[in-house]
Amino acid sequence: MINLKTNYMGLELKNPIIVGACSLSRDIDILKKLEASGAAAIVIKSLFEEEIQLSTFQFNEDIKRFDDIHAEMTSIYPDIKHSGPKEHLYFIKKAKEALTIPVIASLNAVNLSTWIKYSKALEEVGADALELNFYSLPKEMNISGDTIEKEQIEILKAVKKTVEIPVSVKLSPYYSSISHFTHQLDEEKVDGLILFNRLFQPEIDIHEEKEKMSFEFSTTKDHQLPLRWTALLSKKLKTSIISSTGIMSADDVIKMIFAGATGVQMVSALYKNNIEYVEEVIIGIEEWMKEKGYVSLDDFRGKLAKGNISDPWAYERSQYIKILLSNQPL
Repeated sequence: MINLKTNYMGLELKNPIIVGACSLSRDIDILKKLEASGAAAIVIKSLFEEEIQLSTFQFNEDIKRFDDIHAEMTSIYPDIKHSGPKEHLYFIKKAKEALTIPVIASLNAVNLSTWIKYSKALEEVGADALELNFYSLPKEMNISGDTIEKEQIEILKAVKKTVEIPVSVKLSPYYSSISHFTHQLDEEKVDGLILFNRLFQPEIDIHEEKEKMSFEFSTTKDHQLPLRWTALLSKKLKTSIISSTGIMSADDVIKMIFAGATGVQMVSALYKNNIEYVEEVIIGIEEWMKEKGYVSLDDFRGKLAKGNISDPWAYERSQYIKILLSNQPL
């Protein structure tokens, strides 16, 4: 019998497919359908400190707009305050009550005190684990990459001291040395790494002559970046690796397991297909394993990671020269 179970951050998952943080996870009914279709865990759409700050500012602006319009009336509203993250925390609590699979809370904060405060709050409402989103747009020329990395390490350490649930980190691919930074996170006992976060990119409309919002779903070719780094790091780090971005099919999941991943996060494939697509992917993995004679994921996990393949440079090569000089047709 095929066994798809995998262990991520101490959480036993029934298969390697985790639904990544996205708008799909903002509706309890959709969460239930995702679980029914076979999702092994769900990352709830992120709690953003900056979003809370902005909505708080707008709220305060609205309730004070007509203050002092009359000499005998300083305010037309009662003394009320913005709810802050309470709505999001309540949703996490309801999601946990509605599902039997692990519910992972995602957090994007700015200030160290907020990382700590929100992490503890998410744990208290029942989140099974935390996913910290570490990314930075280093637009300031006087801030070095080392400074940013040290700040992020301190955030991880502070959160780990604050909560008892597992803590993972989702990274962008834009570090000057991914190997070095992931090693540092590993030394600080991070419980899991997600490779990688796919960020919005700017675009210019040449007809309207202005900037515009650009959004595109991942494609299957996008999996090659996390594939490279999963294969390079999986045998060198003690922590679990979840491959993310471009995971569009059963084939893509299988490739990541070959590279050494504990599991994958899937988002774009669910938007492009449907919520029930998870079941199709699971069936595809099982059929392939039966064909190959594999019983569990551990039978082939890491089989094609760095160090286990005939070409030791396969995942390190960046140039095309060897391919161009090869006798094999492109």
